[in-house]
Amino acid sequence: MSATYIIDAAPLGALVRYSDGSPKPPARFTKRLAAWERSNGIGRLVKKEPQRIHGNRTSPASFTLHEGNFSSDGVILVTIMRSHSADSALSFEVVEVPQPGQVKILLDFGGATELLHLAANQVAAELWIAREGYRNARLEVVGEDGDESGAGEADLAA
Repeated sequence: MSATYIIDAAPLGALVRYSDGSPKPPARFTKRLAAWERSNGIGRLVKKEPQRIHGNRTSPASFTLHEGNFSSDGVILVTIMRSHSADSALSFEVVEVPQPGQVKILLDFGGATELLHLAANQVAAELWIAREGYRNARLEVVGEDGDESGAGEADLAA
C-alpha cells in the first residue's frame, strides 16, 4: 500500500509496517543493518497531517508512527517517532487495527489530532490520564465496526 492509503484510510491506533522491499542483511553487517532498519520497521499510527501551504511552498500530507520508547527505571527517556510524507517511496501495510472496546486517548492541537495512548478499556484509559496528567485529552471508544463510537466519548477538559 502507498503512504496515501495510510493517510486516507488507516485509523489512528493502527499498527503499520513499512518497508523498502530489500532483504534484511545479516547481523554481522552492522552498518548495513542499521541502514536497513531506517527503511524497514513497524509503528503505531499516532498522527495524520493534511497538506499544508506555507507562503509559496507546499508540504505534502504526512503521518507519524510511534515506534517505541527507551526508558530507565520506569521513566521514558526517549520516544522514537517517524514521520512519512504522502510521496514516500516506501510500501506500507496495516498489520492491526484497534479492537472494539479499546479506548483512544486523543489530543487536538494545531488542526491535527494526535493519539497519546491506546488503552484496553475505559477504566485503563482514565487511570492513564490520571497518571500522565493530560487535562485536555478526550477519549474515544472503538466501536464494533473499528470506528470510534459516540458511546463512552468523554471530554476531559476541566
